[in-house]
Amino acid sequence: MAQVPFTKTALPYADQVALLMQRGLVIDDPAAAERTLASISYYRLSAYWYPFRRRDAQGALLDDVHPGTSFEDVVALYDFDRQLRLHVLDALERVEVALRTAVTHRIGMTYGAFGHEDPANFHPRFRHAQWLEKLRDETGRSSDAFVGHYATRYQGFPALPIWMTTELMSLGSLSTLYRGMLPADRRDVAAPLGIHHKRLQDWLHVLTYVRNVCAHHSRLWNRELAIRPDHMPEAEWRPPHLPRLDRVFAILLILSYLLQRLGNGATWRAEVTALLAPMAAHPRWLSAMGMSPQWMQHPYWI
Repeated sequence: MAQVPFTKTALPYADQVALLMQRGLVIDDPAAAERTLASISYYRLSAYWYPFRRRDAQGALLDDVHPGTSFEDVVALYDFDRQLRLHVLDALERVEVALRTAVTHRIGMTYGAFGHEDPANFHPRFRHAQWLEKLRDETGRSSDAFVGHYATRYQGFPALPIWMTTELMSLGSLSTLYRGMLPADRRDVAAPLGIHHKRLQDWLHVLTYVRNVCAHHSRLWNRELAIRPDHMPEAEWRPPHLPRLDRVFAILLILSYLLQRLGNGATWRAEVTALLAPMAAHPRWLSAMGMSPQWMQHPYWI
């Protein structure tokens, strides 16, 4: 497709509201809609009226929306997605802290306080020097009191004991560390979760991506995941239990499974069920989230 110059101009909030009304969106209180657009932004909110847009006879997407679609419908969808991201972040925190603890214990007990500094303790193909350099950068940027205390009292800084090091790691760095560990060490971390260490490695990679989506306040509910779980042959991860692996419900099932194994997922699952149920009553939104009509009976959601 040939490229063309970008000619759109910024619009005042009142003109944005007028444009939405011109495109068929029902707005009963234009002043309130202006305040909403001033706090969320037209472009961000456009992702949530996108599913309401009409198509012509050839299936091409039109600018106007289906008759009867209200501004409140769009904002409600946005608020639902925001709540969904908060619940996902809550579960991710619990999983991340538990895995940090397990990795710390394995490395510390097997190789000593500074076992992560020795490339011999990792897989030969692991880019240990590159990972360690990034870790040094993270340590150097830290303003945590325990880092300053260690630096003034002990030799060898910025090298820190593994139990301090993992407190400074991002989930991405933790995922990279786990991927580089020797198979026996990865198995030790994965065993209490009841999954193969390669699956845990894959899930960590996916959850790192999802955490980044949530941390940047990006749309999650109707997103086709750019990084998705690898194929899983078990019936629980295939139709009809799970229609597809590239939508948010697959992530919710992974988090539910991990939290069950960690022993603290019942309340989280109940809260997410209460959030999902009204949305899942609409077949279109059910499909957008990758859920089956019997999603509440999924073995990892009961």
